[in-house]
Amino acid sequence: MVLIALWSGCSPSSPAPAAQGGTTNAAAAPRAVAPEVPVLDPALLPTVTATNGYVGSASCRECHADPYDSWHRSFHRTMTQLADARTVQAKFDRVVLTNNGTRFSLSTRSNELWVRMEKAAAANSDVVQPGAVDAPISLVTGSHHMQVFWLPNGMGNCQIGFPFTWLIPEQRWVPRNSTFLRPPDADHKSETWNIVCSRCHTTGPEPHLNRQERTFATQVAEFGISCEACHGPAERHVAVETDRRTRGLPRKESGVDHAIVHPEKLEPARTSQVCAFCHSMKWYDRNEGWSENGFRFRPGDDLEATTPVIRPRHLDQQPWLNRVLAANPDLLKDFFWNDGMIRVSGREYNGLIESPCYQGGKFTCLSCHSLHSSEPDDQLARDRTDNRACIQCHPKFRDTSALTAHTHHASTSSGSECYNCHMPHTTYGVLSAIRSHEISSPRVADALKTGRPDACTLCHLDQTLQWTATRLNEWYRQPVPALPEGGAQVAESVRLALTGDAGQRALITWHLGWEPALRASGIPRGSGWAEPLLGLLLDDPYSAIRCLAERSLRQSGSAAPTGYDYTVPVEARPPARLTVWERWATTPGNGAADAARARRVLVEAPRDMGSALAPWLARRSERPMRLRE
Repeated sequence: MVLIALWSGCSPSSPAPAAQGGTTNAAAAPRAVAPEVPVLDPALLPTVTATNGYVGSASCRECHADPYDSWHRSFHRTMTQLADARTVQAKFDRVVLTNNGTRFSLSTRSNELWVRMEKAAAANSDVVQPGAVDAPISLVTGSHHMQVFWLPNGMGNCQIGFPFTWLIPEQRWVPRNSTFLRPPDADHKSETWNIVCSRCHTTGPEPHLNRQERTFATQVAEFGISCEACHGPAERHVAVETDRRTRGLPRKESGVDHAIVHPEKLEPARTSQVCAFCHSMKWYDRNEGWSENGFRFRPGDDLEATTPVIRPRHLDQQPWLNRVLAANPDLLKDFFWNDGMIRVSGREYNGLIESPCYQGGKFTCLSCHSLHSSEPDDQLARDRTDNRACIQCHPKFRDTSALTAHTHHASTSSGSECYNCHMPHTTYGVLSAIRSHEISSPRVADALKTGRPDACTLCHLDQTLQWTATRLNEWYRQPVPALPEGGAQVAESVRLALTGDAGQRALITWHLGWEPALRASGIPRGSGWAEPLLGLLLDDPYSAIRCLAERSLRQSGSAAPTGYDYTVPVEARPPARLTVWERWATTPGNGAADAARARRVLVEAPRDMGSALAPWLARRSERPMRLRE
């Protein structure tokens, strides 16, 4: 039964402009008539089975009710779920999505979610060709920032990506391609869940790819990241504990092997490797047989023995990586800054192991994070959500005078929060800037060498790179390096927003809506010099940057023009920047309020913003950027 092989090449890179990002509802389009179809065949879904010592999280609940409950409300649990009316947050009833001459009509049938795919007779036409295909939405990945959907294509239980994604903050459908930072002209290739996503979004995955027949017989121990993903297969543990209770032995009986892994009780390096199995960029040697039989790694093992972590700063110790780079010299640019610091989300371990804190031998992921004693958003332990995370190893900064002498900021300001300087948001992923997990110190020389924005001007958006260099020289005796053009005259945030590459522009755009930066930069909500700059970024060639600009305008108390849709390419609609600039220029008080910052933020000619910015835009880096999250 081939469900959607015919449609798998459908690309969401060019949505129909008149359809709000390729999305319409039944009021504006013919209502889809759902034909009678059979219920989804279980053979088309990945198999959930208790093998290789796995028993499933339900087996843990009886004895570990509180940890089970805290895990159950986490986003780890909902990394992958069967798609139905309970797990899917997206609107499905009477929704029609259009893209590249294909119409996708969504419907619900009992508890199931279905899509009818039809080729249009002509672009933007309501007339469709014969041969519609109906397919079930079988799996959903994510529940925090966005939801990604999967459909069976009949090649065993292979699951391929639906070309639209549901953005949770905006509560809207968008083309899948518009959720990544990648070149505007890049073709979207359909993803295969069994290989791309199952390895980190399920527990105990075994893809079972048959290369000859090009089919999958994928099985998992459990959808989502369950108890056994961190504690290891629990079959022996359940047997030992059942026997212990049967014999009436106390739980802490000396000499009883509880046959389970407790990450906090492992040696520090192995503790972090439990998390690193998913949260790192690793090397998968074909000899490991991952795509056929899954990974051999289990919590407590040495991750380096099976899937070594890629470390660009240690190529002399990774000869296998040198061979890969000889064939693909640009590979690392999609993941790392040019000094080897990881720059994409989901690979926090790559940053951790390069940090002096980790290299001291005691620091681990669990020094700050906890799955069972935290809020789901960041999984920060409840007593690690502020400077207490750092004071546990640097106790002298518990004293306010010592803290302010070190930070040169008021003790209650965001500038005295350790992680804003030592873990700034220089990592990108899921349409957001994310804290770097390589703990480091701000240095202008590093910013100039790598292009990575410095922590100081990510908070003080109205200040120049010269200002940062002067302060770091005065406070920490750092030498003042030669600065690029504009480095002494123009706010660094503005310089990078205008002349930087897409990765730099994305980070700056996010920070223009970050509340601590707005406060530190004196940008009033709903006005100020950030608005015209964000207006320009609404028309950026990269859809991800346009999304970030729209969000930052909203965060700062303003808004994109009425009817603006970030998924629509700039050339397919009127420029949004003109509307924003005119609105800003005619708002009483804006020019006067920003007069003191005029030279630094390039708002000297508010009624002729284009000519003021044109010389800077001419220097913008057009280097194609693809950040692989």
